[in-house]
Amino acid sequence: MSPAESTKRISIADIEAKLRDMSGPVEQGVEKAKSVALAAGAAVGAVLVIGAYLMGRRKGKKRMPVIEIRRI
Repeated sequence: MSPAESTKRISIADIEAKLRDMSGPVEQGVEKAKSVALAAGAAVGAVLVIGAYLMGRRKGKKRMPVIEIRRI
């Protein structure tokens, strides 16, 4: 470092600018992860609802009584 650089004062604006530069790619990654997580959550929810529906249909068929009606 040169003597001129060592005496330069660092301002709050310099720190904020550097933090914004570093956080840019991180925020983009978070947005991508949110969209993937939302899609995965929707898919899991749909599978659970369909599974519950199919299990309920099966259970209803197993317990369904057979009634015979005879005419006299």
